[in-house]
Order: sequence, then C-alpha cells, then structure tokens
Amino acid sequence: MKNKFLIGEMSKLHNTPVKTLRYYDEIGLFKPIEIDESNGYRYYSTDQFEQLNTINYLKALGVSLKEIKEQLEKRDMDSFIQLLTKEREAADRHIKRLERIRDTFDKRITEIQQARNIGESQIDSVHFKHIERRCILRLHNRFASEPELELNLRQLENGSTRVSSIFIGGVGLTIAQSDLVKHKFNEYNSIFILLEQEIETSELLDHFPGGEYACVYYRGTHQDSPKYYRMLLTEIEKQGAEIIGDAIERTVIDAYISNNKEDHLNELQIPIRYEQFRDITT
Repeated sequence: MKNKFLIGEMSKLHNTPVKTLRYYDEIGLFKPIEIDESNGYRYYSTDQFEQLNTINYLKALGVSLKEIKEQLEKRDMDSFIQLLTKEREAADRHIKRLERIRDTFDKRITEIQQARNIGESQIDSVHFKHIERRCILRLHNRFASEPELELNLRQLENGSTRVSSIFIGGVGLTIAQSDLVKHKFNEYNSIFILLEQEIETSELLDHFPGGEYACVYYRGTHQDSPKYYRMLLTEIEKQGAEIIGDAIERTVIDAYISNNKEDHLNELQIPIRYEQFRDITT
C-alpha cells in the first residue's frame, strides 16, 4: 500500500490548501516526513493523517494555531481538556452575544410591524399609557441642529463602545422638563440609545422610570414636533396631570426605512403623574 503522499495529494485528501500545508511546515506545526533535496518535493505518510485531522478539528473550533502547536507538543490530557473548556466558554459568550442581537432584530421587526398597523385614528391623537422602566445609554448635551444631533450620536456610540448598526431604531432625544413647561421645543438636552437588557456598568448608563406617559404619534420629522408637544401639554392639563420628567422623542420609521412619507412615524412621550396621587408619591 502506498504510504507516501505529495503535498498536492495530501491537500486533496484532507481538503486543506497547499498554501496552508506549506505555512504549517514553516511554523513547525505540521511538517512532512521527508523533503526531496533534489527537487524540494514534500512527502507525507498515513501516520500523519490523524495529526492533520486534529489540527483541522481544533482550528474549526476556533483554537489558534499557536495553542494547537502547544497542545501537540505537550500531548497532555489535562491541557487538552483545559483547551476545549476554554473554547467552549468562548463559544458560550459568542452564542449569548448572537442571541442578544437576534432579540434586538426581533423587537425591531415587531415595532415596525406594529407601527405599520397603527390606524390613522391613532395618529395625531393623544393617548395615555403605562410604560415599564427602560434601561438606556444617555449622553447629556444640549443641541438644536441636525448636524449637532449626528455629532452627539457619534459621541454616544463611541462612548458606549457599541456597534451603531445594532441600535438602529433604538436612538432617541429628550427635551428638558424645564424647557417643556416654558413651551421651548427647539433644543434637546440629551440623546439616548435604548438597551434591550441591563448592562453591568457604563458612565452613560441611565434609565427612564416606569410609569404613566402622555403619548402621541405623528407623521413628519423632528421639525414638526412643536405642534405635537403643544397638543400633549394641552391634554395633560385637561387631565389634571403633572409633568414629572423630560420628554422623550423617537423616530420609529424614517426615510431610511421607507421612501413613502406616509409611512414615516414619530412618537413623543411625556412622563406624568395625576394630581390625585401627588401626595402619595412625594
């Protein structure tokens, strides 16, 4: 039975590029049993098949070539178990990260589908609802223009060391409570990113408290918001409620999602407390 294989034959048998086998030889990870000095041909044997299988197996699991080489040099059961345990833990972390990303996509899909199903009777109409506590990353900085908004968003994302694409749809702005009561709607006091779950620590970590909110959906842009803030303030006064925090402004569907302006949707939320509960909650 033939027991000498040229590098090309070894490549085909193990589905490993010739270039890769040459590199393995260079770094001392997997060397041929023989090199013909007259022509430089590399030869391998069946005795090496299992070694190459092990290298390919560990590499497919994400183990670095350096760690594979160290393991093959040691050939120690305890170190092999330790190596596999380490890679399993890394895989678990990666799976959890992917699950968080998947959950973000699911929630964004649900939000867009719900926005699509909002009836026109619900647009430009104030409604009151309870909203649970929301965890956010928030950058406090006053700004008024669109360029300033984009610059603050970059600063927020850089400060949070997060990938911006994961947070598409989770970005919002706030107007200070003190500005709201003065009917001053042309300046924001912070920009935020909604988080799908709590994180351990960050200088930017903050939250919106759970409670009652006066809300309104409208078609348009940030520039159209003053009209709807006035509408909210009027209804809040009619209800005998008190504003207890900054207003929250989010674009749910914009031009990046749909070219049809009739699809564009924004929501304003103002946290409130009803007068009859003031003595209880203070």
